[in-house]
Amino acid sequence: MEPFLQSCKAALQNKQDALDFHVVLGNEACDLDSMVSAITLAYYLAKTSSSKNLVYVPVLNIPRKDFPLRTESTFFLKENCISEEYITFRDDFDIQNLYESGQLVLTLVDHNVLPRADAYMEDVVTEVIDHRLLERETALNCKITSELVGSCTTLVAEKIFGGAPHILDLQLASLLHGTIVLDCVNMAPEAGKVTPKDTEYVTMLESRFPDLPPRSVVFDSLQKAKFHVSDLTTDQMLRKDLKTLFSHDIILAISVVYMKLEDFLKRLDAENDMCTYCQKHRYNVLVAMTITFNNRNEPMRQIAVYSQQEELRKSVCKVLEQAKNPPLQLSLINCDPFSDLTAYNQGNTIASRKKVLPILKDFLRKRDIGNSAGHYSMQSTQTQESKGHWASSERTADETLDGNDVLGQFVDQLEFTEACIGEELKGKGYPAGFRKQCDDGLEEEISFPPTPMNSLVEGCPLDRGLPKLTAEAFMEKFSRITLVDSEEKSTTGKK
Repeated sequence: MEPFLQSCKAALQNKQDALDFHVVLGNEACDLDSMVSAITLAYYLAKTSSSKNLVYVPVLNIPRKDFPLRTESTFFLKENCISEEYITFRDDFDIQNLYESGQLVLTLVDHNVLPRADAYMEDVVTEVIDHRLLERETALNCKITSELVGSCTTLVAEKIFGGAPHILDLQLASLLHGTIVLDCVNMAPEAGKVTPKDTEYVTMLESRFPDLPPRSVVFDSLQKAKFHVSDLTTDQMLRKDLKTLFSHDIILAISVVYMKLEDFLKRLDAENDMCTYCQKHRYNVLVAMTITFNNRNEPMRQIAVYSQQEELRKSVCKVLEQAKNPPLQLSLINCDPFSDLTAYNQGNTIASRKKVLPILKDFLRKRDIGNSAGHYSMQSTQTQESKGHWASSERTADETLDGNDVLGQFVDQLEFTEACIGEELKGKGYPAGFRKQCDDGLEEEISFPPTPMNSLVEGCPLDRGLPKLTAEAFMEKFSRITLVDSEEKSTTGKK
């Protein structure tokens, strides 16, 4: 494995115009699953490729300086005799330069949508392997493997066993085996993560390589390394396992903290540190989800919601308390003297962050819809007052939110605009229309005028007939254009 990783790095450093680079890119969380999936898949592709002009490079999608935060990953590399020196990190090379020179091909592992900052590379994504819900549209030029298994590494193991089992050695098997065991919580059904396919490939690896350490030994050592966070600062703890959701005016951070909430809050200046953390990264609200394990390896979870905006904090808490899919079974914890924090024990310990993310995404989306609908209602009212005969079409924000048919009509009226209701307009000039995800956050729809080519491939927007044109729709259209124009000017500094 090390000679392969060395050759990847050397090829990037001595970039030749005659070479193309197939980057296998992990997600921005860069947990053990993402790291091992990228390394092992790139190794498999390199071993099975007949091309002499294509270099396969696994890339960890974080700056090199942040790698120490992934304590289980640094530990696991050492356990498998792989030097961190030969790993390629996102800031080790200029991926945009490769893209612009036409030398880049991308495979995404452990995520299926490029984050906003990378969306310009969407047209060179040729393969996706992920174990999350699919949030991208299918395309003829992109092969997608998407299955809700416990570990993305399971899907990579399946690919290796199905395509080139002869490349497996003890080191490669150890990487695959240990990652699946950790992700699936030692293959324990009560943890709610393992699937039959995860168990199948762990068993196959153990059968072929009997020298692999027992599952419990692997899990305990990795779990201990993952939870070894006492030496980290509060900022590092919150950044260690972070997801960020964006809406029109809110940036919401969801951090997994690997210690009991009580111990985390007892840290010196914990509240000041959270305040500094949010201000530094411009987060409006922070949701900290803690996880520890009891002596039976059963997860114990707690949630803390921090924000200096009381109304926003209460809204997020209400959404979490009332969640139905899944219910979180929250019970309040006294967290005096913290004034800007609300804390809970989480009774539903199976509900990981992956289950909570859609709840918070939906909250932000509905909040944006409510704000946009309120703006629409205000514009409509102004028009009614001036025209009189539009009075029967007035809608309030609540009516728009509560009535699916009303909301559908409202969105239909805006379909000819450049961005959907409640979403920001970004990404002008991208080569094709696509749905993308903002840093694992809210989806953003990028729409483009029909051309002969994309009309044939994706269907013409006029197939459903002309959009419904009303005075209100025109008013909304012009107000959005004005808003976007002012935002662009403020961003670029133009006057």
